[in-house]
Amino acid sequence: MDIHEYQAKEILSNFGVAVPTGALAYSPEQAAYRARELGGDKWIVKAQIHAGGRGKAGGVKLCSSEGEIYEACNALFGRKLVTHQTGAEGKGIYRVYVESAVPIDREIYLGFVLDRTSQRVMIVASSEGGMEIEDISAEKPDSIVRSTVEPAVGLQEFQAREIAFQLGLEPGLIQQMVRTLQGCYAAFSELDATMVEINPLVITGDKRVLALDAKMSFDDNALFRHPQISELRDKSQEDPRESRAADRGLSYVGLDGNIGCIVNGAGLAMATMDTIKLAGGEPANFLDIGGGASPERVTKAFRLVLSDDNVQAILVNIFAGINRCDWVAEGVVQALRELQIDIPVVVRLAGTNVEEGQKILAKSGLPIIRATSLMEAAERAVRAWQNDLTQNTKMRAV
Repeated sequence: MDIHEYQAKEILSNFGVAVPTGALAYSPEQAAYRARELGGDKWIVKAQIHAGGRGKAGGVKLCSSEGEIYEACNALFGRKLVTHQTGAEGKGIYRVYVESAVPIDREIYLGFVLDRTSQRVMIVASSEGGMEIEDISAEKPDSIVRSTVEPAVGLQEFQAREIAFQLGLEPGLIQQMVRTLQGCYAAFSELDATMVEINPLVITGDKRVLALDAKMSFDDNALFRHPQISELRDKSQEDPRESRAADRGLSYVGLDGNIGCIVNGAGLAMATMDTIKLAGGEPANFLDIGGGASPERVTKAFRLVLSDDNVQAILVNIFAGINRCDWVAEGVVQALRELQIDIPVVVRLAGTNVEEGQKILAKSGLPIIRATSLMEAAERAVRAWQNDLTQNTKMRAV
């Protein structure tokens, strides 16, 4: 789960990370009032969306008066901001963060991520901040500092000082950098985060270390332990299909293809998508219905897949262990009868109670295309989609 910049800054501030003063606004009038409350003569207005690259896309504005703030916000609110991370559809702007401008002497990149190779939290830092880490890695790889944290002891002060020295900080700034590093690590580990990124972390003209921007992501599977984090979820920034799936306990990721996938198990779902591409098709989604799927759960999965208007065929691929093929078959039949599905549906069942499942599909009298292997199922799904597309094209021509 991702959160907004202002939310990440509030969390990090509670862990001792210094941030500029700022306030949230939901309208141009409120933004101008927030600037008056903050005081000063220069402010930064930042669109709050779950994506990077806001500055290049026009989502970050430097303003010198309340009038400029009003005009900037008036142009931002309700707009779809398109960045290199949002895709062509963009993300809607419904709130902005007004922050006091600070004089910047230097910018640093700082990130905390889980390194799956070492199974440790890795700190990635660079003396070249203000750029995406991919650009830094490509253009200035020598500037990158990496350090893994031993989970048994956490981030020690000597390790944080070593990072600060490698970044070339002045002696008077070392202790501030140590507090920033330790605060970020504490937030990462205590809140089950999957990423903490500050870009840029700045050195100001009056020699302060401030987090000028902040991003945090959290492990969805651990949110039950942190209700205060779960409450920060902003569904307006999520794909509505993925949001509906999460609310129903399904793992769903929307894609750009036209063959919908209903599968049990993440690994099998990945293999199914790969096989569809191998057969010449394009998967429309990743969907893992999980173990113990009841007929009702299968029907919910069908509703979710069909909510994507691009879906022109559906492939159901079940390898039953905890699951039961007869349950899934009942769900498929129930879905086709309730939802009146008029696109091809291909079903491949294997594992527990497969014979019973096949009998249920056969006796239903519904136009279900059955397959015995994954490759056969993918090929039949692609072929059925192509035939259906050809027929529809001919009907439109007539």
